[in-house]
Amino acid sequence: MEASRPILRVGLTGGIASGKTAVAHVLAELGAFVIDADQLAHAMLQRGRQAYDRVVERFGKEILDDDGRIVRARLARLVFTVEKARRDLNSIVHPEVRAAAERRIAEHAREGRAKIAVFDAALLVESGHYKDFQRLVVVRCRRETQIRRLLTRGGLGTTEAEARIDSQAPLERKLAVADYVIDTEGTLRETRKQIERVYAELLNDFKQEFD
Repeated sequence: MEASRPILRVGLTGGIASGKTAVAHVLAELGAFVIDADQLAHAMLQRGRQAYDRVVERFGKEILDDDGRIVRARLARLVFTVEKARRDLNSIVHPEVRAAAERRIAEHAREGRAKIAVFDAALLVESGHYKDFQRLVVVRCRRETQIRRLLTRGGLGTTEAEARIDSQAPLERKLAVADYVIDTEGTLRETRKQIERVYAELLNDFKQEFD
């Protein structure tokens, strides 16, 4: 088996509609190995997976479509209005997502070339999982911007958008543990410059950690 190469483990987080996904895409363009927690969670909720059975048992068949697939919008309506339901869902899905992410990072450390592994996840601070990473990048914008972006996406009213924002930890709590912050209030060009600067800093951190 090929020996593992050094890799800097970086957590990427931010509030809903803060621009975190766009930041992750640019980091991938720059050369980072990016893992999307939401994509992993989606895979965990497919039929045949253990999490699927546990989620259906907990929330009932009303979250399923006619083909027996979990409708994420229906599930979201349940968990974003009841805190205990949200905690129950997270307790089912998050451990499997974290385990899958760890496997991917380990595989990339053996076979890949990227020096930076980025785990893109919304609830790193809330769960305390951010402590498992060597660096934490927090994406930020104003609450009003989050609401506007959520409304632009469609499917949510203002009250629902505010509820989803309030279901996550306050921005101040995230910023308090951040190593780097990227603000997405400006233009795409301005945001990209910040991302490029942070990526350069992360490469420097890699050198300090492993060279």
